[in-house]
Amino acid sequence: MPNLPIPKPLPDDIDALKAMVRAQQAAMDQMALVMASHAVEVEQLKLLIAKLQRMQFGRKSEKIDRQIAKLECRLEDLLAEEGVVDSLPLPPVVTPATGPATEPKGPVRHALPPELPREERILEPAETACPDCGGHLKPLGEDVSEQLEILNTAFKVIRHIRRKKACACCDRIVQVPAASRPILRGVAGPGLLAHILVAKFADHQPLYRQSVIYARQGVEIDRSSMGRWVGACSALMAPLVDALRNHVMAGTKLHADDTTVSVLAAGHGQTKTGRLWTYVRDDRSAASTVAPAVWFAYTPDRKGIHPQTHLAGFHGILQADAYAGFNAIYDTGQVREAACWAHTRRKFHDLHVVHRTAFTTEVLRRIGELYEIEEPLRGKPPDVRRQVRQAQTLPLLVDFEAWLRARLPTLSAKSDTTKAINYALNQWQALLLYCDHGIAEIDNNAAERALRGVALGRKNFLFVGADSGGERAAAMYALIGTAKLNGIDPEAYLRHVLTHIADYPINQINDFLPWNVTEQLGTASR
Repeated sequence: MPNLPIPKPLPDDIDALKAMVRAQQAAMDQMALVMASHAVEVEQLKLLIAKLQRMQFGRKSEKIDRQIAKLECRLEDLLAEEGVVDSLPLPPVVTPATGPATEPKGPVRHALPPELPREERILEPAETACPDCGGHLKPLGEDVSEQLEILNTAFKVIRHIRRKKACACCDRIVQVPAASRPILRGVAGPGLLAHILVAKFADHQPLYRQSVIYARQGVEIDRSSMGRWVGACSALMAPLVDALRNHVMAGTKLHADDTTVSVLAAGHGQTKTGRLWTYVRDDRSAASTVAPAVWFAYTPDRKGIHPQTHLAGFHGILQADAYAGFNAIYDTGQVREAACWAHTRRKFHDLHVVHRTAFTTEVLRRIGELYEIEEPLRGKPPDVRRQVRQAQTLPLLVDFEAWLRARLPTLSAKSDTTKAINYALNQWQALLLYCDHGIAEIDNNAAERALRGVALGRKNFLFVGADSGGERAAAMYALIGTAKLNGIDPEAYLRHVLTHIADYPINQINDFLPWNVTEQLGTASR
């Protein structure tokens, strides 16, 4: 998606002004071409989905179901892209071919169901007398706008009634300005938007499934509208996600991991493998009072340049697996590697499950001893944790290493047991690092826990429709995951953010970080 030139103070030079206008027009023309291409693909996808749905019953229905799921996810992300564009403050374009400026056409908005309960919010003008001449104000009429909301899984309509008054002397009209909405001219209230986002990214319900669920409740919300809403919300909250990333990267110890995500390739119906990376800042086990947070990033592949870019400004301890892409980060000397004993244990546990031996039993017993030492250290200050580890854990690890090295010559170089031992010994210094740093953990389970929601989503709706959809998913996973880490209901959190963020000063965006809104929301374990 092309970016429009960033607005800046206008120059006085006419040629410079013309150049700015030409650049703006070129960017808008390019964006129009992209959106026109998307519009064609959207219509093609709708036709293809409808055709497949007619073929859905039969011997190959499972294969068709999977194909429909692919296309639905692709369609959702294309519609979300339209929502991002709709949220941009673009002026109408005047061209010789089109004549007067026109607003772009959006989806047809149907009247909200009359049977839904209504809540009226009447807004009277604050003025008691005409602000121009001081004359008496008399009622003139009212403007009514309706907003669809959902509270405790029940739909209702909020009717905003803005009463007008006119001066009896000079005809001056006064009225309360229309309240801002998360989506410009959008019918969806912040509660409904939060519900849709949490259902998609936390409860793993694609938009087309949500549309069916809402229809059963008597409310028709087509997936086109919901797709645009998701895109507009992600654009609106992008500065908040950036602030969350800054908080995470300011830590002195991070947990990092990544997982695969299937991405539908445009125009081919085939999938490629993208990656979702997670970076967790959570030092509560070391008695830290700093708020925990998680940041996600999407990339189209697993090249090492991606985590190197993500961690470019980070200095401290990185707890991660033995992925070679992190090596360039360690080589800078700014980041220390702390390996994961859970990963190491898994290598031996897999052998133990297939063929239990005295050796695998002893390895698991020794690793279990390390975890037993850690249990009473949770919540203790770093200096206490380091002192205990130096006294109790380090001697065990010294003996453990010697025992493993003595075992190697007795095994075949190609055996699975040898591979498991070498995996441990090749990163032994990184496995020892937590003994020297009380803030470090014995394993990288914090990152693995952060990725569980991604794994569930992958199981439920299988695909991301485009790379841009992966980026939106990463942003939503970050906000929802951080809310959960801070004991906050994600839906209540997003409702609060979407209610207030549109009018909030951008330089005060940190006020919306989850730990800064707990007093307004209360806490709920999720």
